[in-house]
Amino acid sequence: MTYVIAEPCIGVKDASCVEVCPVDCIHSDDEAEQYYIDPDECIDCGVCAEVCPVEAIFFEDDLPEQWADFLRINREYFQK
Repeated sequence: MTYVIAEPCIGVKDASCVEVCPVDCIHSDDEAEQYYIDPDECIDCGVCAEVCPVEAIFFEDDLPEQWADFLRINREYFQK
């Protein structure tokens, strides 16, 4: 299980989540519209979700249906 960053992050890219992550598993690059959580590094602590100003971070099982594709999108970001 992991946390997932969904659509509300797109275009915002507030780095609050990056700053509080104890294992540095949240990444992005200049071309990306959002941040992504590495599912292999995430320790499921939830600190990132607590500080996200746009409430874009969800535990995998709690990801709203309309954003279900973001589980795949987050994983694919780290497969490239």
